Amino acid sequence: MDSVFSLAENLLRVRFGDLPGEVVEHTKKHVLDILGVALGGSSQAGVRELYELLTEWGGREEATVIAYGARLPTPHAAQINATMAHALDYDDTGDGPTHPSVVIVPTALALSERQGGIDGREFITAVALGVDMMGRLGRAFRAGLKTPTVAGHPGAGWHLTTLYGYFASAGVAGRLLGLDQEGVLNAMGIAYHQAGGNGQCVTEGALTKRLGPGFAVRGGISAALLAQKGVSGAKQSLEGEVGLFPLYHRGEYDPGPLTEGLGKVFTNMNVTMKPYPCCRGTHDYVALALSMQAKYRFVPETITEIAVYHEDTGYFLLHPPEKRAQPENPVDAQFSIPWAVAAVFARGRAGIGEFSHEAIRSRDITALSRRVRVVVEKGVGEGRQIPAKIGIRLRDGSLYLEELPPQRGTGIQHPPFSEYERKFRDCAAHAIRAFSPQQVDEIIAAVKELERLDDMRRLMRLLG
Repeated sequence: MDSVFSLAENLLRVRFGDLPGEVVEHTKKHVLDILGVALGGSSQAGVRELYELLTEWGGREEATVIAYGARLPTPHAAQINATMAHALDYDDTGDGPTHPSVVIVPTALALSERQGGIDGREFITAVALGVDMMGRLGRAFRAGLKTPTVAGHPGAGWHLTTLYGYFASAGVAGRLLGLDQEGVLNAMGIAYHQAGGNGQCVTEGALTKRLGPGFAVRGGISAALLAQKGVSGAKQSLEGEVGLFPLYHRGEYDPGPLTEGLGKVFTNMNVTMKPYPCCRGTHDYVALALSMQAKYRFVPETITEIAVYHEDTGYFLLHPPEKRAQPENPVDAQFSIPWAVAAVFARGRAGIGEFSHEAIRSRDITALSRRVRVVVEKGVGEGRQIPAKIGIRLRDGSLYLEELPPQRGTGIQHPPFSEYERKFRDCAAHAIRAFSPQQVDEIIAAVKELERLDDMRRLMRLLG
């Protein structure tokens, strides 16, 4: 039987009391994380244009657009919120790789408003289950992948967040709408008929990269609403003869992770907060660059060459070299190891301002990014023996060469809530409208005690 049946049953069966305490706390942290990056992303290119279009279309006032305050039909509001939450590429990452919360949280928020009376415990449960499902789809793909990546993209050419987001969004929306198992199966089948999302937007630096999760959310919610009205969808949407894995992934997947420990083991704990607003694949190099800059305090004008070592020059964060060294737009910058490293050595940081329109025109970062050279060295790069290696040559001929040591220890180390709070405050400062310190405090307090909230609409009133 297709694993989608077990996933749908699990989405409906699990209750708040079934969630491990660590999953509850981790879910709250990542709800705050997504709300923060949504506020920060609300002012980014592509978001206002989408907002203007969907408000022009109008419709029933059901759900709130974060930061803008307008109330729109549920799929509209959720689409805008998911888009702004992905705009900075600062949202969390999980198995696959996917960005799970950027799909699941906007879906659950919009449905909670539409339905009314959804309390924090039910909201946390729905979000936790949706994130777990995204992780399981990503694990199944990654565990069974046999062919090389396409153009260096880790999703074999797919934007997995968008692709899997259709299914998970539909499932979460189905739960919050009160559908039965057949209804959820229909919702995911209808979502599958829409599902897509590819990496070409990353290659070209197109704004569709940040629009992808919004498309998934809009499609998933619409699918669940259609299923509620009795529209049928393919039931074997994941493993049927032309289901997702046989068709989109050419049968290269491992079915085990889809259902192993379902309802008892949660992939949520593999989801990590992003410390920098750029692709996760750049982060080891950013961390190493920050360490070197703090240690040696290089003066940018004295740097004549920055050598970035990596096993694969065709890796999408290094190729094409001209675009990665001289981004044409913020998306290019977000997906560039050379740019991220140059930003650190130019400014001593890699924050929201280092990946903006203004930054890619700046003299300080661009002067250094032109001096980045990629050096091929086997065993270096994300997931390899040496995660990152950087060399700095100065005008006086001196050379500084360092590498990031392999990660050791047991499991993923998650930062405390205070670190999520710090990031939230920083992102909120970049919102399309000003939020007072009191408003920011109220949002943080509400999320910190989310399981005590009697109606999620209270939180959305703070964010509108």
